[in-house]
Amino acid sequence: MLKQKVALITGSTSGIGLATAHVLAAQGINLVLHGLMSSDEGEVLAKKFAEQYDINVLFDNADLRNVESIEHFIQRAVERMGSIDILVNNAGIQHTESAENFPLDKWNAIIAINLSAAFHAIQYALPSMKNRGWGRIINVASVHGLVGSVNKSAYCAAKHGLVGLTKVLALECAEQGITVNAICPGWVDTPLINEQISTLAQQQGVDFKQAKYNLVTAKQPLPEMMAPEQIGQFILFLCSDSARSITGSALPMDGAWTAQ
Repeated sequence: MLKQKVALITGSTSGIGLATAHVLAAQGINLVLHGLMSSDEGEVLAKKFAEQYDINVLFDNADLRNVESIEHFIQRAVERMGSIDILVNNAGIQHTESAENFPLDKWNAIIAINLSAAFHAIQYALPSMKNRGWGRIINVASVHGLVGSVNKSAYCAAKHGLVGLTKVLALECAEQGITVNAICPGWVDTPLINEQISTLAQQQGVDFKQAKYNLVTAKQPLPEMMAPEQIGQFILFLCSDSARSITGSALPMDGAWTAQ
C-alpha cells in the first residue's frame, strides 16, 4: 500500500527524523530529506538512501524560519517527486531558561521552527494530498505538548500549539482521506541528550549510566529512553491502512510520564 508513496520529513539528517527515514525507506517509500547540512552533504546522504533502498530521494536544506523558503521547499518537492503523500513535521530546537530571562531571539526561533514551520508545511502540502484523496500528516510534538516543565516556556508553548494545530487539521481533513496526528515522545536516546547527561553526571558525582537513569526516572516511571527507531515504527503504523481511523490524536510515547 505504501510503496512508491512520497514522504517528506523535516529534520531528517539525524536523530528521530533520520531513523524514521530509514524505517519508511525500507517499505519502498520515496523520500524528501531535509536538514542542517550543505547541499553537497545532503546529496551524498540522498544517494546513499537511494542506493540502499532502491527509491527516489530528494534533499533540501530549507530554512524553516522563513515562510518563503518553506513554500519553495514544498513546491520543489511536489514538482520533483510528483506528490507529497506523507508529511512528518519533525524538525525542532530547544533552549532552556526561566520565562523572565528567556532571550527574545530564542523564543522567536523556537516558535518559528517547532510550530509555525509545521503549519506552513501543512498549508503548502495539503493541495497535493487533497488531489489524491489520501494523506498522512504526523507532527512530532513531545510530552511537553501535554504537560509543562520549568525553564521550557517556548518549547512547551510550541509543542502545545502543535497538538492544537493537529486537532484542527484533523477536523478539517476528516472527509478527505487525510489523517493528522501528533506523537508525544518522552525521553528519546539521541546524541543530543548526551551532553546533558554528562553534565548531570559531573554535578551528581556519578557515572554516565547512573546519571542517565536519574535523568529519565525524575520524570518517567519507565527507566529507559526510547530508541529513535521506535518512533519511526509508530509513524509507519500511522501511515498504514490499519490506522485510517486514528486522527486528531495526541499520542504519548512517554514511559507513563503523563499517566501520573
